[in-house]
Amino acid sequence: MTRFQQAWIGCIAIWSFSAAAQSPATGASAIPTPPAVDARAYILVDYRTDRTLAAKDATARMEPASLTKLMTSYLVFQQLAAGKLKLDEPVVVSEHAWRSEGSRTFIELGKPVSVEQLILGMIVQSGNDATIALAERVAGTEETFAQMMNTAAQGLGMVGSHFENSTGLPAAQHYTTARDMSLLAIALIRDFPQYYKYFSMHEFVHNGIRQQNRNGLLEKDPTVDGLKTGHTESAGFCLVTSSLRSGMRLVSVVLGSGTFKGREAASAALLNYGFTFYDTQLVARGGAKLAATPVWKGAEPIIDVGIKGDLYVTVPRDLAKDVKTSVDLRPRLIAPLAANADIGELRVTVGGRPLATEPLHPLKAVPAGGWWRSLVDTVRLWLA
Repeated sequence: MTRFQQAWIGCIAIWSFSAAAQSPATGASAIPTPPAVDARAYILVDYRTDRTLAAKDATARMEPASLTKLMTSYLVFQQLAAGKLKLDEPVVVSEHAWRSEGSRTFIELGKPVSVEQLILGMIVQSGNDATIALAERVAGTEETFAQMMNTAAQGLGMVGSHFENSTGLPAAQHYTTARDMSLLAIALIRDFPQYYKYFSMHEFVHNGIRQQNRNGLLEKDPTVDGLKTGHTESAGFCLVTSSLRSGMRLVSVVLGSGTFKGREAASAALLNYGFTFYDTQLVARGGAKLAATPVWKGAEPIIDVGIKGDLYVTVPRDLAKDVKTSVDLRPRLIAPLAANADIGELRVTVGGRPLATEPLHPLKAVPAGGWWRSLVDTVRLWLA
């Protein structure tokens, strides 16, 4: 089952549980509706499960403003991880980058600046000059870089986004959705943990100028560790935020707030709502033995089975204690079996209601046994 399918089942399940929680038979309290916040569109999702906990117009087309720089960051981090770019590599600033409109890092025309300083300028200060310099270093021109952005967006499942530039300056076909921004934020945290630290830096100094991070929640909430602000007159005030509390990470996206304080208040309210009324828990470790089962015609008569990756579920907090798992294995497994062979399902329920499923696999490949084992088991299968 894909991550999207699990998220869809989970959304249906959470809706069902929320409705059921109003019945005295469940012994759980009803989950309140999400808070009313200052935003044209928003979404709140769990990082581990991608479950949507609250949303308003999450797939509506919106201007991303400087949230665009999250996609620019993603491509720059890809280049770094692939060894095609180095943090200490000097980048000569072009006139196009130097003359950019909007927020600036105050880099100098023709003067080399390290990739890391440009990253800090792009993320902490939201400098358009630093952002364009990075785009030009990666792709040669900002126009070519925008093509790379759109290809990456498609790969991440961002079906409602299109980018025309690296910075987020307004353009006719430059748009995104709250849902797409949540997918991008999750991908940044998941794919590039070694570079995620840049999103939590409160300030940096370049050319003797101390520049503050525009995400005020970094100062107000110690559990917030990213990601990015955005603002233009037409887009309004925007903020993508990630918060980690007691092992549970939530991502909020707020688009089109009326003020910078409004976007912070909206983000904080959504995060507090999610952490108060929902719980994400690990129900099974990837690679751990969940069951053992007989195998016919194998080199070993019994094999251990499990799932490939860790499985998390998000449920209403009052129902977290009612999460149960069960193993459903296919009958008459016959060797050889590859390590990725689908031999059953791990089923997750809460209060008896289905929540998620995950394919079961052998924990290691199962080779065929010798001719004698094959002969004996063939006869036993005939008689069974």
